[in-house]
Amino acid sequence: MSDLTPRQPDAETTSGSGGPPALRASDADRERVVEILRQAAGDGRLDVDELDERLQRIYASKTVVELRPLIADLTPAEAVTAQPASGVTVRPGEGGTGTILSIMGGNDRKGRWRVAKHCKVINIMGGSDLDLNQAELSDREVTITVFSLMGGSDIYVPKGVDVHVSKLGLMGGNDVELDDETPPLGAPVIRLRLISIMGGTDVKQGPKLSRAERKRQQELRRAAERGELER
Repeated sequence: MSDLTPRQPDAETTSGSGGPPALRASDADRERVVEILRQAAGDGRLDVDELDERLQRIYASKTVVELRPLIADLTPAEAVTAQPASGVTVRPGEGGTGTILSIMGGNDRKGRWRVAKHCKVINIMGGSDLDLNQAELSDREVTITVFSLMGGSDIYVPKGVDVHVSKLGLMGGNDVELDDETPPLGAPVIRLRLISIMGGTDVKQGPKLSRAERKRQQELRRAAERGELER
């Protein structure tokens, strides 16, 4: 005879008030909270130990309810599931970086910098790293053309912008990693045209992380997958 007694939901998947089950956290939810904590640490509102402790709890969390307390003292809790806002400022007008030239050397653009409506990046036996997460755009739609000969670029585009990529690789390649999330209506547009000959350009979404930050996040993800993190 089968047991018809209804199975009680796990405590961790309920809202805690006898209501419906709490919403499960997605990878995107966790990454939004990680970014909020990272920015708070950069602003000096969290020290290294606090950041590490909260990161462990993030990757061990299974529901949105568990994520909210981790940023309650830093930003409104609704930010956990809100559409990520772009950190890019659009100020229409002339000016801005229109050409970045790297020949047997390299260039970095990060922090606050202005991007011209049409920006050309030329890498010849060299490379350029472009972090657009805090950039100022000179138009709601900008085009960045990257030509690489025996060189390449790393480009970091912010969340919440509409990114369009066209690419051509000859004896080289271009790697593009963008989120599946649909950008908000009316979001700024960044068009990337990648041409690589015996070289390549990588496009990633989100801020550029240090090697230590990338390594730590990878370790925490693997530990969470193995169930080794305490919640």
